[in-house]
Amino acid sequence: MRLTRDGAVARLRLERPELHNAFDDALVAALTRTLEGLATDAAVRVVVLEGAGASFSAGADLNWMRGMAAASEDANREDALALARLLRTLDELPKPTIARVHGAAFGGGVGLVAACDIAIGVPAAKFGLTESRLGLLPAVISPYVVAAIGSRNARRYFASAEVFDAAEAHRIGLLHEVVEADALDAAVQRQVDLLLKAGPVAAAAAKALVRNVAHASGPVAIDAANADLIARLRVSPEGQEGITAFLEKRKPSWVG
Repeated sequence: MRLTRDGAVARLRLERPELHNAFDDALVAALTRTLEGLATDAAVRVVVLEGAGASFSAGADLNWMRGMAAASEDANREDALALARLLRTLDELPKPTIARVHGAAFGGGVGLVAACDIAIGVPAAKFGLTESRLGLLPAVISPYVVAAIGSRNARRYFASAEVFDAAEAHRIGLLHEVVEADALDAAVQRQVDLLLKAGPVAAAAAKALVRNVAHASGPVAIDAANADLIARLRVSPEGQEGITAFLEKRKPSWVG
């Protein structure tokens, strides 16, 4: 895995191209640590997740799977919790995230795509939740995949394990946009530019807002929580600067 920075943008690249960027315990741990560091880095405002080589990520490494098949149930539980922590960290990262999907994503790779806020892929990309062919299920990634593609589509693809293309991934909501390979970087950059125009605090709070609304306990509670949120944002330094800049017909201070 490699982390590079370009101003306020951090790029995380999975770098196991010879294994199609498949997961093992070391990669899961390294990704989690790096994301946890980025979460508290005030200089970083957008994170782009990408893969080296032909694939985005093929999911679980076969050698890793072989080892876990021989391990105890407790060891497998701890292993699964480590992957769950990675996906939770990515999903709740207080920075907007973009998945740059230049190639195939299977199993846990689909989970990474689903846990990012924005996903852009190429027509040649293939996707699959193929765990049922092994007598398994994509359990750990399921909260993010179901949120992305909906329960009806999840029921189909979790059970059938069929491979689908980028057009289908776009139709069901896994990808937000499909562009030709030579336009992928430009499409990612367009999203980066848009995200950098948003207030950093607002961009971070947006993810928590959506999460709270999606899991709201009732209309009274969500109305109160949303009123509290907008009140805090309006009187915050960022909110004051954004409103003042709009009224003064100028760019806010966070836009370079």
